[in-house]
Amino acid sequence: MATRENAFGEFLTAQRARVSPQDVGLPTAGSRRVKGLRREEVAVLAGVSADYYARLEQGRERTPSAQVVEAICTALQLGPDAQAHAFRLARLTPATLPTNDQVGPDMLRLLDSMPNVAAYVVNPAFRILATNPVAGELLGAEQAAQGAVPFLFTNSASRRYFMDWEHIARAAVSALRLAVGYSPVHPEVSALVTRMEKESPDFARLWQDHRVTGLSATTKRIDHPAVGQLELVYQTFESRDAPGQQLTVATAAAGSPSADSLALLGTIAADRAASTEHADPK
Repeated sequence: MATRENAFGEFLTAQRARVSPQDVGLPTAGSRRVKGLRREEVAVLAGVSADYYARLEQGRERTPSAQVVEAICTALQLGPDAQAHAFRLARLTPATLPTNDQVGPDMLRLLDSMPNVAAYVVNPAFRILATNPVAGELLGAEQAAQGAVPFLFTNSASRRYFMDWEHIARAAVSALRLAVGYSPVHPEVSALVTRMEKESPDFARLWQDHRVTGLSATTKRIDHPAVGQLELVYQTFESRDAPGQQLTVATAAAGSPSADSLALLGTIAADRAASTEHADPK
């Protein structure tokens, strides 16, 4: 895992490599020894000296102003999530409140109030904290027990479960990197990144990419062992009552085969609950 001491500089270096001179209207004549923009070119675009920008990347300058960081973000054409991440890495945002893995009663009631969709809550390391019955069946026991990220990268079943595995894996790593930018970093996040870098070459490859995008709305195609293929839209929301927790809701288009499959998962969950209650009456 990259050291936090120069996380901002490493982030800038990775983003600079992603921007071509053509992207920002610079000439491309002659050979170029670096991928993307040169440090001097970023400095010109941001309106700072080349020496100052070099010190930022090298970690020798650690107190940039908000105006400088904003100018660099504009020069590097960063999106909203990446810009917010840059400000956090530059220590220009307040420390976050301590996270709490206890899911509150209001959130649990919200989960139960959505019987026709899959809804679940995760912590900053995307460990699953609570599910409604449909989500419990959709995720399955292995994913719920292992955690979303370890399941994705260390369990071979994930490559059958996620039909667009590479896309899902890239999005998960990008969102996890976003979580690393918060101060203080959730200890489970740091431990997870260290573990995944050791256990999964695919994770290590994607982690070095330094892309940053929060989880918002995305479509996932899943091949579920019980109900077959589903196409679901996942939307993720931050919890204001429990900082660090996120609520994810997966829905299917009305009247679609995927909607029927979600309903079937609800039936399976109800049957499982009834069977458990019958086997262990109180």
